Amino acid sequence: MKLLVTGGCGFIGSNFIRHVLATHAADRVVNLDKLTYAGNPANLADLANDSRYTFVQGDVCDAQVVRDVIRGVDAVVNFAAESHVDRSLMEPDAFLRTDVFGVFALLEAVKELKIARFLHISTDEVYGSVERGSSRESDPVRPSNPYSASKAGGDLLALAYWHTHRVPVLITRSSNNFGPHQYPEKVIPLFVTNALDDKPLPLYGDGRNVRDWLYVLDNCAAVDLVLRKGEAGEIYNIGGGNEVENVALTRAILGLLGKPETFITPVADRPGHDRRYALDSGKVHGLGWRPAYPFAAALEATVEWYRTQEAWWKPIKSGAFKAYYEKQYPRR
Repeated sequence: MKLLVTGGCGFIGSNFIRHVLATHAADRVVNLDKLTYAGNPANLADLANDSRYTFVQGDVCDAQVVRDVIRGVDAVVNFAAESHVDRSLMEPDAFLRTDVFGVFALLEAVKELKIARFLHISTDEVYGSVERGSSRESDPVRPSNPYSASKAGGDLLALAYWHTHRVPVLITRSSNNFGPHQYPEKVIPLFVTNALDDKPLPLYGDGRNVRDWLYVLDNCAAVDLVLRKGEAGEIYNIGGGNEVENVALTRAILGLLGKPETFITPVADRPGHDRRYALDSGKVHGLGWRPAYPFAAALEATVEWYRTQEAWWKPIKSGAFKAYYEKQYPRR
């Protein structure tokens, strides 16, 4: 199979490309990435000499570029997205452009060129905060911030193309991913790298917000399975089954690094901060997927990766990210 993966230099996309090429020897991958702040070619440096891998720098919102790279592929997997909630509160227009118009450009090309599969990667955040129980694929979307609203918009547009034009759309909605190569504005790499530098860990509000954590390699395996065995027109939730309060996660990270809990620094809560996410993953379980990595072991491996990969994250945190971080957490 020849795949076009968009946003493949990002965190999940790069892990997915590596998973595909390691698991399916005959597959080929074209990676289309704009290389925004979170798109890092170093994430795939190990594939530079692999003849099955091709990189193209370009924007999913550019219809001509999209048509050029889609032509001749068997399937498209769309990871391209603006994905950080805090940034969406300050720059919502960028999220609408990539997460909605980018999906539109891809759908139009898939429709025109009759591509066999289009897998759109989404998030549990489109369901909004869940007080009790777990969100199912049939539940209505109730996004509560510009990021999740833009992702919900892309989801609905993709489903509309399935219902109207029978574009062979599939959607995955995963819970919070973590693992190697995650940009350090996200909570786990941010807290790990801050702790390694003996800096404060800015914890929103009372720290009691709950997230379901999913190791990125487990998510990649699930996405790959849905791509090959999922039913067109369907949504598949992918949850890790690891609900953890943010404060407990923070303490676990500090414990793994042997750092004091006095590093925890409460900051004002984020506007519209969802209290809890939880997914019912029964549908993807029905395809044969289960998480392979226990949460505690995966968190320990992730912390160790950042401990040993300062050459990867130090330049990021000393550049443009530093100004963003200091603006985001001015009281640290």
